[in-house]
Amino acid sequence: MESLEGLDTRLLVDLLRDRINPNKSLGQHYLVDDEIIQKTIHLTEEFNSPLSSKSHVLEVGPGPGSLTLELLRSQSKVTAIEIDKQSVKHLDRVFGERNCPLILKESDAVSERWPEGITHVISNLPYQISSPIIERITKYHSSEPIQLVILLVQEEFANRMTMFSPPYDIGSLGLNLWLDFEVSLGRRVSPSSFSPSPRVQSRLVVLKPVRRPEVEGINKQLFRITTKHCFSNRRRKMRTLLSKPPSRISRVYGWHRERWKKSVSKLLTFQSSELEEGWADLRPENLEPTDWIIIVKEISSE
Repeated sequence: MESLEGLDTRLLVDLLRDRINPNKSLGQHYLVDDEIIQKTIHLTEEFNSPLSSKSHVLEVGPGPGSLTLELLRSQSKVTAIEIDKQSVKHLDRVFGERNCPLILKESDAVSERWPEGITHVISNLPYQISSPIIERITKYHSSEPIQLVILLVQEEFANRMTMFSPPYDIGSLGLNLWLDFEVSLGRRVSPSSFSPSPRVQSRLVVLKPVRRPEVEGINKQLFRITTKHCFSNRRRKMRTLLSKPPSRISRVYGWHRERWKKSVSKLLTFQSSELEEGWADLRPENLEPTDWIIIVKEISSE
């Protein structure tokens, strides 16, 4: 078995690009900036969850394996899920006979069953699957707690994850992450850090699990459906938005359209002591995360 010596970022990218042309539909922009790769690894230490032989890292869309290489050098076990057949062949050629704990899966990370025991999710995430992968992360974390998530995503998406510039960046994405994580913006990454270069800026984002007392007892599925429903028409007032049941309300156990209408009618008729007067005439983006918690708890109390 060979070691990882002799491999570097540029070599891995060049080896793959010699065989294929990156597929734009798969979001194939390969990370070639060693400084960004090292920064990604160092973030695990900054957020008190350093990588070690006890870590199990999930990487989505490893491509040429430039980030994979550094994850393996940390002695972590790595499960890499790659949908592109040629990239999988490349990764198998590069790492297959080397002494490293890599599990390589040719599959779609959005639908593939994720392995048990993941401690970290660290990925240069293909832009077009950012939202469904975030949903997978939150769902996985609800049953198997993850220690840390570090993602490299499009900057606009990163801003929405962190709700960076209210009210523009306030939305269901950031609110639903807020339930379970402290979300922090990391370093901005220029297009020149990739090959081929994307047309947009990227940014590192860190998700650190957090337990919020106000979230205890909340029906998270109802919270997610409610916020998604309201922000789908974010220019309307809360009164109007809540008066119409979410289209998928029946997917929440014990809920249906009539129960929703009855609960919302009570909420809108009797002023909650915990909500500011006039909240129902505000738009979704004008409410605080804690306001949403109160609204969902009030609806659920009926």
